[in-house]
Amino acid sequence: MRADVLVRGISQFVTAEGAEPKRGAAMRELKVVQRAAVAIAGGQFAWVGPERDWNGEAASIVDAGGCAIVPGLVDPHTHAVWAGDRLADFEARLSGVTYEEILAAGGGIRSTIRATAAATEEQLVALARPRIAALVRSGATTIEVKSGYGYAVEAELRILRAIHALAAQAPAWIVPTLLIHMPPAEAAEREEYVAAVCEEMIPAAAREKLAQAVDVFVEKEAWSATEAEQMLNAARAQGLRTKLHTEQFHRMGGLELGARMGAMSVDHLEACGAEQVAMLAASATVATILPGVTLHLGLPAAPGRKLIDAGAAVAVGTDLNPGSSPLFSAQMALALAVRLNGLTAQEALVAGTTNAAAALGLRDAGRIEPGLPADFAVLHGADWRELIYTMGANPVREVWIGGQKAE
Repeated sequence: MRADVLVRGISQFVTAEGAEPKRGAAMRELKVVQRAAVAIAGGQFAWVGPERDWNGEAASIVDAGGCAIVPGLVDPHTHAVWAGDRLADFEARLSGVTYEEILAAGGGIRSTIRATAAATEEQLVALARPRIAALVRSGATTIEVKSGYGYAVEAELRILRAIHALAAQAPAWIVPTLLIHMPPAEAAEREEYVAAVCEEMIPAAAREKLAQAVDVFVEKEAWSATEAEQMLNAARAQGLRTKLHTEQFHRMGGLELGARMGAMSVDHLEACGAEQVAMLAASATVATILPGVTLHLGLPAAPGRKLIDAGAAVAVGTDLNPGSSPLFSAQMALALAVRLNGLTAQEALVAGTTNAAAALGLRDAGRIEPGLPADFAVLHGADWRELIYTMGANPVREVWIGGQKAE
């Protein structure tokens, strides 16, 4: 075998095996190869295994210096394209004002919508680029980016076009999602807006290939499960996949809708109850938990431990956004999932790689395996568990995407 690059001197690499999401006890099953090497050809892993077993040739050799490598992390939930800030909201919350009260006063998501709608596509790309770079430095090689701060049809499409432009510039693989975030302030306008989403926004996003999935926020201050179903059915009719923001503050039926419709994932789940845990465990839908929200808003943690013990497939994301989770590190999201949601280190790694990829409908991300893109992170230390253990410093030394070292 001839490779473009051989990375040798790896203390160990660790990966989950197989593209299917891991459930329950299987989330603790990892393949660990000691004193390893990986060979790269054409941007893909061509061979992986113990270094002593390599008998091919490589055009160049890179020495990992006795450090561990892990699969490139997959961040399955970000809102990385926005303008403005939410510092006033942050200060208000510190004074005891609730998220719902801030929203009712015109702050929260609505203030970000106003700022984002006023920005040009070029400005949005420029603002998002360093956010994506920060995620990459933390080990992320595949990143979902949602719209949702545009509201009006053309503004949402402008955000999606900005995400498309960002994908052409960023080193990471970018997965675009159309998010139907907030309803009109006036109840009388809801039906008309839903019609515009179903008949204009979703078809345009599909026609221009600007999104791979549609996500709907089901919550008291957002959409009902009935309205969400209407919009998700419109997405399916256009060949787009489906996801849901749900059970963040209240139980609104969004989780049940996602499980029944076979959505790729239901995300947040801070208000998820025992019956819903069982329902998710019996479904094909991935439960994506977002510990940055718990840390930043002080919400109860999503029941990660209970979900895994029941047999659900759990993923972890940053939920990077200006209001509820200004978390710019995929690595830190995994570290928080252990501390706040009760995951083990092994479960957290699976949740941030294989299962996170499944939450995006991807079968070729989040694993170190021949034939897959050569996406991986080299750590500073020799033990992969430092990825989960470390807080406040970056345990990632370098990141490789498609067989190239990200700069």
